[in-house]
Amino acid sequence: MEAVRIGGAPGAPAAPEVAVVIVTHNAAEHVAPCLRSVRAAARDTVLEVVVVDNASTDGAPEVVAREMPEARLIRRPDNLGFARACNLAVRHARAPWILLLNPDAVLRPGALAALLRFARARPDAGIVGGRALTPEGALDPHSSGMRPTPWSVVCRAAGLSALAPGSGLLNPEEIGGWARDCERRVDFVVGCLFLVGRPLWDRLGGFDERYFLYGEEADFCLRAARLGLRPAITPSAEVVHAEGASSPGREQQQVWLLTARATLIRRHWRGATARRLGLAALWAGAAARGAVAAPLVSALAPGRAARAAGWRGVWTRRAEWLPGYG
Repeated sequence: MEAVRIGGAPGAPAAPEVAVVIVTHNAAEHVAPCLRSVRAAARDTVLEVVVVDNASTDGAPEVVAREMPEARLIRRPDNLGFARACNLAVRHARAPWILLLNPDAVLRPGALAALLRFARARPDAGIVGGRALTPEGALDPHSSGMRPTPWSVVCRAAGLSALAPGSGLLNPEEIGGWARDCERRVDFVVGCLFLVGRPLWDRLGGFDERYFLYGEEADFCLRAARLGLRPAITPSAEVVHAEGASSPGREQQQVWLLTARATLIRRHWRGATARRLGLAALWAGAAARGAVAAPLVSALAPGRAARAAGWRGVWTRRAEWLPGYG
């Protein structure tokens, strides 16, 4: 069964203009409002929706089938990860634009139309994103950012980015201090709201499937930069994002994040010395939190023992994440 067109104003072309790609994994609680926001966006733009469910056990596929029976729903018996699932979904789509949307993200009114306008006006961007907000209405700075550099990795490892999140100097990857309230070039856009043209997607071969979760969007954007493109965001496109809603737990999330960061360093940093420095900084940061700080926190602040235990687990699993994704 192929995805069918959804929405569009009277007289709109029959072919879908945007393929909305959603990957679910135990996101039953969140995917219904996400799909409702997509249906609302379809009043202005003809869409097709492709959902890949990665072996959910909470009824997420049934929610998708009930909320949007027109969508192409692909139920996987195993968890493919985000990159492979996105690539699978795109193979079942035919629209000239691809919008990656997290199942725990809700499009604000006019967001999709604003993204399309911006993308057409800025073909030099290649990939465009918007402004993400938390469910409480605060800024979510993780929807876009700058590439890891030796300086930024050291700042994170030393805890300086966490101590001064609003500092552009000490928190450069998250562009500290920028409220995402103006159009701006960035190094990467995150998959909670990620619009890309089909020709670029096909030229780059989609996401690198060696990434399981996290890092695949940054890798894609960095490969696009080699073609002379520079992603950008527009604040006119807003999404409410309940980040990490289907996360399996902090320890596993940190292991995936560090594996992704190690992979980006290994594949995108030039020079063996720089790569060794970057990986050493990841190792040192995990050691400081998991081998040094965690035992002290557990002894002195029992209320934070669970968080400390998570970092101890991350540290003991360093042989798993330090090599990166193969």
